[in-house]
Amino acid sequence: MPNVVVTGGSRGLGLGIAKTLRSAGHDVIAVARRESEALTEAMNTSSPSGGSIRFVPFDLGCIGQLPDLVKEIRAAYGPIFGLVNNAGIGTSGVLATMRDADIESLIRINTLSPLVLTKYVVRSMMTGQGGRIVNVSSIVASTGYSGLSVYSCTKAALIGFTRSLAREVGALGITVNAVAPGFVSTEMTGGLGEQAREKIARRSALRRMPEVDDIANAVEFLLSDKAKNITGTTLTVDAGNTA
Repeated sequence: MPNVVVTGGSRGLGLGIAKTLRSAGHDVIAVARRESEALTEAMNTSSPSGGSIRFVPFDLGCIGQLPDLVKEIRAAYGPIFGLVNNAGIGTSGVLATMRDADIESLIRINTLSPLVLTKYVVRSMMTGQGGRIVNVSSIVASTGYSGLSVYSCTKAALIGFTRSLAREVGALGITVNAVAPGFVSTEMTGGLGEQAREKIARRSALRRMPEVDDIANAVEFLLSDKAKNITGTTLTVDAGNTA
């Protein structure tokens, strides 16, 4: 089974992606700081497809140790076919009053870490039979949202990164795409409050918010052979919020 690394795979959207990929027959390596109860349960659940979920503990803020992480994963599990850069933090705040440390942390985890991790994963893919990279961005990268200026900046950077890297590695049979979720019901959006969430749903064409499974299915599609000629693009999954 092809190995796929999913960052932030211990909870929320990352765990949902890991489960969906496992069901599609992938061997998933979930990377996160800590193993959650939900992840443990998922790892202990068998899949008819033969796919699996394994856990590798790692703090993605440790940029200098990312090369060793990739080496560790390859040594333990073999070649890496896919990488899903899902891990991210959603610290909100008005730019004028936001702490410099919070700004730096957002950029480090949401932008710098996936760039450097991808660098070393791509190097390993160059010696194989191609691969798939999916970056999890957000609709706020293009629409904006008050109080999320720094977060929006980090997610917009991933879209530019996706387009350019797709051109760099396309000749090697590696596709690079992004998924831009709308506001999804996860811990990261829990702080919005029920009123704000209802407002977002009313503004959407389908009058609802997308679910974790919707995003996970989009990621699985981009990793599949059905998407072999799709690269450098961003797939929006937002129940029509930006329609």
